[in-house]
Amino acid sequence: MRLLRSVTSALLGTFLVACQPASQGSVPVSSAAAPPPAALSVAKQGEPMSDESRSLALYYARLQARLQAEGLLRQDIGSNVSYSAADLARNFERIALYSEYTQVGGRYVARQSRAELRRWERPVRIQLHFGPAVPDTMKRADRLRILAYVSRLRRATGHPMSVVGSNGNYHIFIATVDEQRRLGPQIRAAEPGLSSQVVREITSLSRSTYCAVYASSSSDQPNAYISAIAFVRAEHPDLFRQSCYHEEIAQGMGLANDDPNVRPSIFNDDEEFALLTRHDELLLRMLYDHRLRVGMSAEEARPIVARIAGELRGSGPV
Repeated sequence: MRLLRSVTSALLGTFLVACQPASQGSVPVSSAAAPPPAALSVAKQGEPMSDESRSLALYYARLQARLQAEGLLRQDIGSNVSYSAADLARNFERIALYSEYTQVGGRYVARQSRAELRRWERPVRIQLHFGPAVPDTMKRADRLRILAYVSRLRRATGHPMSVVGSNGNYHIFIATVDEQRRLGPQIRAAEPGLSSQVVREITSLSRSTYCAVYASSSSDQPNAYISAIAFVRAEHPDLFRQSCYHEEIAQGMGLANDDPNVRPSIFNDDEEFALLTRHDELLLRMLYDHRLRVGMSAEEARPIVARIAGELRGSGPV
């Protein structure tokens, strides 16, 4: 769904993708469990860590532990799950040609709607913004992970992508909950045209939203992304944070929907897979195939998508 805002006489459309749990059930917190060492150390340098931030870190650490105990948050590429070319084509349509969120009364609500094909037409320059409470060890580790992941996405899509120190057009903010609430000026500096309403939404996301990305387009090409803002919580334990990077960066490339029937994939909010699968790589390759065009409807894209899927997967389940 699109928000309209004025930037240098152009209307920009903003699209939201957020990672939330499939179930909003409570997560038990036991004082007997050990605190997550990486998450609870985020304030050893810089700003003191608040009680709220420490509580969030403990909450997410226990949530991650519970999901892993249930066999979820898999870190493999899903090679033991078979799917056919027809499955791949159908999954592409569900993920690339639908939107997960719809704007109602000025606010985003979780409601799927048909969409036209969206992707970047210009090089993607990812710039990382770490909050003062994030320790250097986490910054170094996450930067290396993101560099490796961006290289993987560049190979999958064939689209120019890089991680830059300045002048980015895809900004990722990694911050504690206290820093999140004060991010407004930094977000506006990174994306001056972002509406105050969207800035308020990013800075007030509840703990049930693990991470989110807002991608923007221009009025002359409403389905061609020109910038993006992502938010990832510093309180997340390592795997949760890495999962957020994988999902939000990939969804910010144009795979904007989640669907419970798509598997093996990170685009379904069931938490089975924590990291991008081989299936998801193929979706990205299809999205950036030169035979598809920005703005295509599902009906226009469907025969081309079926042909590409057949080339990638053959005629039977693999």
